[in-house]
Amino acid sequence: MSESTERKSAPERRAPGGPVLQDAVTNALTTAFFEELAETGYGRLSMEAVARRAGAGKAALYRRWPSKQAMTAALVSQAATEGHLPDTGSLRGDVREFLGGWITALGHPQAIRIILDLMAESARNDELRDTLRSTVRDPRREQAARLLRRAVERGELPEDSDIDMNLDFLGSPVYWRMAVVQGAVDQGYLDRLTAKVVAALGA
Repeated sequence: MSESTERKSAPERRAPGGPVLQDAVTNALTTAFFEELAETGYGRLSMEAVARRAGAGKAALYRRWPSKQAMTAALVSQAATEGHLPDTGSLRGDVREFLGGWITALGHPQAIRIILDLMAESARNDELRDTLRSTVRDPRREQAARLLRRAVERGELPEDSDIDMNLDFLGSPVYWRMAVVQGAVDQGYLDRLTAKVVAALGA
């Protein structure tokens, strides 16, 4: 894609202190990034391959993200934290919505490949590990912590609840079931899991 084509292809926006960017090109690059990451893994991922898959020039890619790691942190963080935090008015309802969203995410073939790959790569790459902790893990845990703090405010959980440990109980069973055991997950399983997690949170 030529620079002139890029200028005409979509409405323009300006990054703070930076160049004018086109949303359609950004969207194409984002889609290409996730497709490439799922297929090749982080270790073999290249900026050039992402640009080529998107049909964009390398200049368009580097104007948005200066490196592979910066691109990964920005786009994975955006995908991991988008969407609303459930607020059904009850702990049980919130937990069920949260777990259901996690099941949906892990049920996507592209998503589960990316998650497993990035976890493995983070064990070998300290810089990537630290980046993903600050841009993905910590914001996601803070979102979930707000769900638990609301339950404390409603009196559904004790005031001295161990929020950090409860966060482990909240997210881990779904990951274990789908990524490790690779067992079936249906509405009945979600209902039973919700009851178990709510009971554990209040223990």
